[in-house]
Amino acid sequence: MAQITLDAPPAPAPVRRGGLLTLIMLGQFMAVLDVTVVNVAAPTIRTDLQASGAGLQLVIAGYTIAYAVLLITGARLGDILGHRRAFLGGLAVFTAASLACGLAASTGLLIGFRLVQGAGAAVMVPQVMSLIQRNFTGAARARALSAYSAVLSGGAVAGQVIGGALVSADVLGTGWRPVFLVNVPIGVALLVAGPRVLPGDRGERGRRLDVPGVLGLSAAVVCFIVPLVLGHEEGWPGWGWVMLAGGVVLFGIFVVLQRRAAAPLIPGRLLRTPGLLAGGVTIFFAMATFGGFLFSLALHLQGGLGDSPLRAGLSFIPGAGGFALASLNWRRVPARWHRVLVPAAFAVAALGYLGLAVFQSGGVGLEAAMALTGLGLGGAFSPMLALALARVPVADAADASGLLVTMNQFAQVVGVATFGTVFLSVAPPTGHALAVTSVALAAAAVLGGCCSVLAVRSGRAG
Repeated sequence: MAQITLDAPPAPAPVRRGGLLTLIMLGQFMAVLDVTVVNVAAPTIRTDLQASGAGLQLVIAGYTIAYAVLLITGARLGDILGHRRAFLGGLAVFTAASLACGLAASTGLLIGFRLVQGAGAAVMVPQVMSLIQRNFTGAARARALSAYSAVLSGGAVAGQVIGGALVSADVLGTGWRPVFLVNVPIGVALLVAGPRVLPGDRGERGRRLDVPGVLGLSAAVVCFIVPLVLGHEEGWPGWGWVMLAGGVVLFGIFVVLQRRAAAPLIPGRLLRTPGLLAGGVTIFFAMATFGGFLFSLALHLQGGLGDSPLRAGLSFIPGAGGFALASLNWRRVPARWHRVLVPAAFAVAALGYLGLAVFQSGGVGLEAAMALTGLGLGGAFSPMLALALARVPVADAADASGLLVTMNQFAQVVGVATFGTVFLSVAPPTGHALAVTSVALAAAAVLGGCCSVLAVRSGRAG
């Protein structure tokens, strides 16, 4: 692969791309932020609402479950309704649910509103990549996807920092509620600006929602996501393994339904797009290690080193900075090196993970290891995302977006479940637990690098 190319037909109508990118990135940022912002507020929520352990888990995980289950459906709705209408509709639901979460008077209501909030995000988020695919071409698309990658990393870290700051500030005695209410003014501002900034589209004639496919895929994803999210907290009970096995069966049923569907949720031609599937698997490895990295290191900082939630969140800034730096600047690397860029980036990430094991006690060494990890993951994720989407036809942009976004979210859930279990299995959760987990993360990064070689060859062959 001499150079990653990103050619596509021009946008059907001129748009103000700067305003468009800013608006959709803010929407994406809010959606990513809400995956992690509640974590540091959990103790306060438990005390205020007298939530049970299971109820608190569902407050945290309900958003992720609804979000992951409905992402591909949300992508198809963008094709049917139009991407502007779907983005604004999802944003409206997300904003209203955020207000309802902030005002919730009981654990049950908060869980319900979190599910609605996740559903709104699932409709909004796939439109981000679809709008990029349809309105940016060539180098401009690569820059937009790099910004998207930086927002994914920054939002995950910012959730912990902002959540810690808001809970610590206890604004007007409201405790945990501002972690949800902070979305409301931003969401309202985006809803006002959206009709003026987002390009108009009426959806595609003939596009239908594959209802059997939606039901089959949703059931399969629920069976995978729920035990992975709740399993380690519940001690991996029998029902979790039954659900995982059921997920495999349901996914097989989904594949059969797709082959017979007139308008399949995931068209077969999409999976045959050069570089898409192999690139998606490579991205899966990157984001799985990223999720495991955030989870295990947060536990180490607060449990092993005794940091406050805010200080622990601030500690992730070097990693987020490294991710953003690589995401936004990888195209500056000479074209002749693009072929080895992603495997080399995975190698850097692996070294960063090993550095966490060595410098587990904190200080400059730990911060340098985190920065190296972020630099490697950003250098792997962004160019691989560009490669995976490079040959996707504009007509399939929504389906490709839904597929990749779902894989990203699922990868982080798998990463937390897998590497979190490794960390928690090494008792007590001290520096030794982080060292063992970091070695496992490094091994997974090496596997991701091997997959990236195949992905580059696949994209080049097309």
